[in-house]
Amino acid sequence: MNEVAASDASLRRFLHGLPGVDEVGANARAAMLASRSVKADAKRQAIDLAITMIDLTTLEGQDTPGKVRALCAKARHPGFGAPPVAAVCVYPDLAGLAAAELHGSGIKVASVATAFPSGRAALDVKLADVKSAVAAGADEVDMVIDRGAFLSGRYRAVYEEIGAVRAACGGAHLKVILETGELGALDNVRRASWLAMLAGADFIKTSTGKVSPAATLPVTLVMLEAVRDWLAATGRHVGVKPAGGIRTAKDAIRYIVLVHETAGDEWLNARLFRIGASSLLNDLLMQRARMETGRYSGPDYVTMD
Repeated sequence: MNEVAASDASLRRFLHGLPGVDEVGANARAAMLASRSVKADAKRQAIDLAITMIDLTTLEGQDTPGKVRALCAKARHPGFGAPPVAAVCVYPDLAGLAAAELHGSGIKVASVATAFPSGRAALDVKLADVKSAVAAGADEVDMVIDRGAFLSGRYRAVYEEIGAVRAACGGAHLKVILETGELGALDNVRRASWLAMLAGADFIKTSTGKVSPAATLPVTLVMLEAVRDWLAATGRHVGVKPAGGIRTAKDAIRYIVLVHETAGDEWLNARLFRIGASSLLNDLLMQRARMETGRYSGPDYVTMD
């Protein structure tokens, strides 16, 4: 695959030579899979699986050390006997605090970087952002691509920037945010997915959560097809992370069904599939409690984020 990235022209030939996405078909398949009914026993398992896949996230200007400590405590012990989440995702200046709070838990620290969410900064500033997060203890870095460069066809610039961030991550995993709500057609989602994987992404991620629409089932379907086909072509696994707008247990289960039917059971674990969310965990816990006790606990019984 190295020869593909030799120049803008070769990247353009490769990316525009990928099979086109049938948008009508993708929307119809996503809608069909979303309508699948899940039996009670399978639903209970799916709820716990979804909890273990969550990147529990707070990315607000008003974030405080106290809020991050509380989020880390909830990540370790969500309540109602639920398993811990996969990761806690914060801004770089709070990555060290999260790392200290989660030490020994096995829960990863994820940090956004590269001038999140806009990605509008010089490369040296972006790389400093990444190195700061990793030095503070981030196990995973969520970067944003330069959508302006991508949409204007400067694929080599996007490829080189992702590669530079990959190098700056060292041993940390790299999640590449495509910000699919700004990419328009699903063909662009497929091209951006392949471009990120060519450049060394460990995960491809739908969204920052700051742009609407954020994660959608059709977009995630296209990304799952891309990682499945990438594995067949290269033998390397890449994960997928939908993020933004996934708020209910019903939403989460729809994504799990989508993974199962598109990429296969191999992706049904936190190593290869994550859900970026802030409020989703609350609904999963309430649904879990209802299935365990037969009673529906309102939000007053769940610690709010």
